[in-house]
Amino acid sequence: MTDKKPGFFKRLFGVEVAPPAPDPRPAPAETLPEAAPVAVTPDVVLPTETPPVAPESPAPVTPPAPEHVPLPGPPETTPDYVEAIEARAQAVVPAMAETAGAAEPQGWLARLASGLRRSSDQLSGSITAVFTKRKLDNATLDELEDVLIQADLGVETATAITDILRRDRFDRDVSGEDVRAVLAAEVEKVLAPVARPLVIGAGQKPFIILMIGVNGSGKTTTIGKLAQKFAGEGKSVMLAAGDTFRAAAIEQLQVWGQRTGATVVSRPAGSDASGLAFDAVTQARAEGRDVLIIDTAGRLQNRDELMNELEKIIRVIKKVDPSAPHATVLTLDATTGQNALKQVEIFGQRAGVTGLVMTKLDGTARGGILVAIARKFGLPVHFIGVGEGVGDLQAFTAADFAQAIAGREQP
Repeated sequence: MTDKKPGFFKRLFGVEVAPPAPDPRPAPAETLPEAAPVAVTPDVVLPTETPPVAPESPAPVTPPAPEHVPLPGPPETTPDYVEAIEARAQAVVPAMAETAGAAEPQGWLARLASGLRRSSDQLSGSITAVFTKRKLDNATLDELEDVLIQADLGVETATAITDILRRDRFDRDVSGEDVRAVLAAEVEKVLAPVARPLVIGAGQKPFIILMIGVNGSGKTTTIGKLAQKFAGEGKSVMLAAGDTFRAAAIEQLQVWGQRTGATVVSRPAGSDASGLAFDAVTQARAEGRDVLIIDTAGRLQNRDELMNELEKIIRVIKKVDPSAPHATVLTLDATTGQNALKQVEIFGQRAGVTGLVMTKLDGTARGGILVAIARKFGLPVHFIGVGEGVGDLQAFTAADFAQAIAGREQP
C-alpha cells in the first residue's frame, strides 16, 4: 500500500509520470465533464428532457376507441348491438307504415312519377338541351344517342330511338317533346313483355319464394312489404330469417312478422343458413302455410365461396320439396347502375333467377338501367320500389314506367 500512494499523489498534482494504469473510479469523473457542456444549467436540462415524454400525452385518447369499434364493426352479435338494432327496427317499421298511409291519397302513379323525378329530369333536361328548335341532322342524332346511353338505357335502346327519329323526322324540326314521345313509346315496347306479376301458384303449398341479392339491395325490407301484401290478400305467410350473418336482419324480419301476423323462423346469428332453410320449409309444410319467404344474406356476385353457399341453400330446399323454390327473386338496387347487369347475369347462372324486384328508384338518376336489363335478359319484373313506405312497392307496369321516366304527363 505504501508503494502505491506516492504514485497516486504525483499524478494528482501533475508530476510527469508514466501513463497511468486504468482505474475504475476515474470513469464517473470523466463522464461528468462530457455531459456538462450539453446542459448549461440544471434548469435547462429539465425542459430538454421533457419533450420526449410529451408525445405520449395523446395516449389517453386511445383507450376509449375499443368501446366504439364494435358498433360499426363486424361483431354484430353483441347484446348492446342487438338491443340497439331492435329499437331501431321497432321505430323504422311503423314509420314506414305511416309514410305509406300518408302517401296513399297521392296515388301510385303520382308517387311513381315523383320517385322517378331524378331520372326523368336529367334525361328530359339533356334532351331539351340537344333539341333547341333546330332541324334533325346526323350531329343531333349522335348527341341524342350519347344522352340516352349515359342515362343507362343501353346501346340497343338508344340506337332504336335514334333510328326511329332518323327514319321519320330527319331534316325536319324536332322538339324535345317529340323526342320524349318516341322515348316513352320505345321504353314501353321493351318493358311490356317483362311486366309480369308474381303469381302464387295454388298447387304449391307453401309457395316458396327465395329472396337473393347483393348487400344493401333491400331484400329484407322488400320481404316485409311482400308479407304485408300477401297477408292483406288473406294468405297465411311464414318468413325465414336466412340472413344469419346480420343480427339486424333477423331483428328486422321479426318486427315485420309481428306487424303482419307472419310466423318467423329464426336462429341465433352465425347459424347455418341452409339448415335454417330446411327447418323453415319443413315447418311451413307441416303448418299448411300458403307462402314461405326465405331471406338470404347479401353476397357479391364475384365472391365464389358465397355463391356456393347460395347454391347449397337451394339444394337443401329441394331435399324437402324438389319443385322448390317456386320463385327465386333477385332484388336489384337501382343506384348501382350498370353493375346491375352483371348481378343479373351471375345470379341467374348460379341461382336460377325467375324474376326481379328493383328498389330505390327514387334515390337515383339511373332508373333507365331497368330498360337495359329487360332488353338483355327478358326476365319478369314483378315489383318496383320508389320509397320506404309499404305502398311504395307496387306491381310493375310498363306504360306507367315509360311515361314517368320520359317525364311525360299520364294520358
